[in-house]
Parts: sequence; structure tokens; C-alpha cells
Amino acid sequence: MLNKKEKNIWSVIKANYQIYVLLIPAILFFAIFCYGPMYGIIIAFKDYNTGLGIMSSPWVGLKHFKRFIDMPVFWNVLKNTLLLSLYHLAVNFPIPIVVALMINEVKEGIFKKTLQTVIYAPHFISTVIICSMITLFLSPSAGFVNKMMEALGGDAVNFMSNPDYFKHIYVWSNTWQHTGWSSIIYVAALSGVDMSLHESASIDGAGRLQRIWHINLPSLRPTIVIQLILCCGSILVSDFEKVLILQKPAIMETADVLSTYVYRIGIQQAQFSLSTAIGLFNSIFNFIFLIFTNFACRKIGDTSLW
Repeated sequence: MLNKKEKNIWSVIKANYQIYVLLIPAILFFAIFCYGPMYGIIIAFKDYNTGLGIMSSPWVGLKHFKRFIDMPVFWNVLKNTLLLSLYHLAVNFPIPIVVALMINEVKEGIFKKTLQTVIYAPHFISTVIICSMITLFLSPSAGFVNKMMEALGGDAVNFMSNPDYFKHIYVWSNTWQHTGWSSIIYVAALSGVDMSLHESASIDGAGRLQRIWHINLPSLRPTIVIQLILCCGSILVSDFEKVLILQKPAIMETADVLSTYVYRIGIQQAQFSLSTAIGLFNSIFNFIFLIFTNFACRKIGDTSLW
């Protein structure tokens, strides 16, 4: 027998069955392409042999996790990934908020539409093209950056072969490429702010900055918190394609991150069990950080994912 709560749930589903039917393709997609392949994670606990297959390969427990932690590169790769991700979060999380607030202050018209098109456009340039542009711009012989430095009396610098510059190149090129696109969600949230609040504040003598601080930012707070939680949930995730293309042997001490390391040992060296163990380690770390961030946001404020 169904209890009252279960009856209510089924009655809601029955009354809105069309909506749930529309969900079926999405559910099938995630079930087949996301959750189905997850059974392969078990090779992280096995000595996977392609001839034996996943289920017949021998169990080894946490051998590959211990092996990864004992590797000389472990702390360097983990440090590089954390520093790169934290640097990226510190720069590229607040800037889209500021850009959205600035766009919101521009009056509707051709100028605003042109401005939005210009700052959104870089997002649609492929990563390969972006990396090629970076390499050309920073070239020590023909790059316009070095040409400008030489014109001002300085010396040419080989930015792409200096490990100290890698993080800055990666983060600030991402800022240029994705800031406009990342600001869209905040622009959308600001469009829902009641204009009567601004009119009342203006009548009371509030300036533009005061209205932004006391009206716009509080309206954005729930969106900001949710975005922060989601960003913290991928703290060990870097743009694999971009990092891999920008990597050079001379800068591996700062440019080697978890995703590129997994690629080298998993794809190039065919150490499938070890690479899966590292990937699972990465996912567990991100999941723990997501739980912690969500808990902290719920304690500090009223907004959280759950």
C-alpha cells in the first residue's frame, strides 16, 4: 500500500506526465553515456589486462593509489594542479561579476549590443586557435609583445619556455577568452532586478555605485554562491586541451597537471589501471571539496545546492 506522501507524488507525475516524458531522452543519455561506463572504474582496483578483460583481471586493492602517492611526481603534479586552479578561480570568478555589473549600467542600444558581441566572441574560438595565437603573440622573434618591449628599450623574453610565466599565460588568456561568456548568467540575473528599487534609491539620493552595492550585488548573491560551489567542485580540473598544447619540456615543472599526467601514463604508456586510479583520486577530492564548500555556504548564508 502506498502512503499519503507517495500517492501525492504519483498524482503529481500523472497530472504532468508530458513533462516527465520529455525527460526520458535526457535520462537515457546520462544512463548510457555517463553512468553506464562508470563500471570501468573498477580497473583502478585491478591489474587490468586487455587480454583478460575487466572482470577477469586480478584484484589488487589500493595498490595503484599507493603507487601514485609514492611516485616522485605526485606532490609536484598535485601542487601544480591546485595552484593553477586556485589562481584561475581567484581571477576568473570575480571578473565576470564585475563585467556583468558594468554591462548592466550601459544603456540599451547599438553600443551595448556591440560591446556584448565583442566580449562574448572569444569564447567561440577553438582552444587550438587560441593557443596558436598565444604562441605567435609571445614569440621572442616575431611576437608583437616582444616587439613592443624592444621598442621601449627592453629585451625580448621567451615567455613560452619560462616556467615562471606559464600560470599567468594560462589564467589571463582564459580571462580574455571566457569572461564575456561567464558573465551572461549574471547579466540575466540582473535583468530580473526590480527597477522601482533603483528609482526609489535615486530619489533618496543614492549614487550609481551605492545602487550597485546595495541593490545589484545583493540580488546577485544567490547566483554567485551557486557558481562558487560549482567552481569549487572542480578545483582539481584544468583545461586539459589548453594545458597540453601549451606544454613544453622546459616548463614541465610548473605546467604538468593531473589531467596531462593521466594522459601520458594512460594513453601514451597504456598504464590503464594507474591512470584510472589517478582519475578516481581526482574525482573523490573534487567531491569532498564540493561537499565542504556547500556546507560552508549553507552555514554562512542561506544559499546552497542542497
